[in-house]
Amino acid sequence: MSKFFLLLVIAGLCACTSQWTEPTDITGDSVLEEYRIGVGDVVSVDVWGNPNLSSEVPVRPDGMISMPLIGDIRAGGLTAEELSASITQELSKDIRNPEVAVILSELHSHEYLSRIRVTGAVVDTISINHRQGMTVLDAILEAGGVTEFASPDNTTLFRKKGGDTMQLRVQLNRIMKRGDLSTNYELSPGDIISVPERLF
Repeated sequence: MSKFFLLLVIAGLCACTSQWTEPTDITGDSVLEEYRIGVGDVVSVDVWGNPNLSSEVPVRPDGMISMPLIGDIRAGGLTAEELSASITQELSKDIRNPEVAVILSELHSHEYLSRIRVTGAVVDTISINHRQGMTVLDAILEAGGVTEFASPDNTTLFRKKGGDTMQLRVQLNRIMKRGDLSTNYELSPGDIISVPERLF
């Protein structure tokens, strides 16, 4: 049984607004992206007043779960809130004002989703476990550093926040050669660091 439990009781659909966030807004205390359901996670769905419709089921490799009355419904890639809204919509076809609560009772895909990935012009393209306090420089060093073809000061840190993807400029050359740590961001689970090759 995973130590991670997430209980979200849904009152309605959530409207998300896209916005651009400047690099100066990013600190180690950034809000992490809400957990998205993955293959192997166990989802517990409680339909208030209808115990026969409530169930606890694993997410299949195709990302689907099977629900009484509804049949197969997609869970993979959704947040608990989004899944609850989807189930509520389907049940509304047969039940008046269903109240649905989604509990993620076992999160087996959490480790995969929280990994840090380093790609591009590095010695080794890697996917590593996130560790508290890990920075951009830590991840780059674990990737063996940059190659001779890299453009390190044009490195980009991609970070999910809500439904948006932020792109943060990392001046890697300044970090490694000048000790300028102003863009040596503390990493969050799921971050991707991309080191581009320089233009010839």
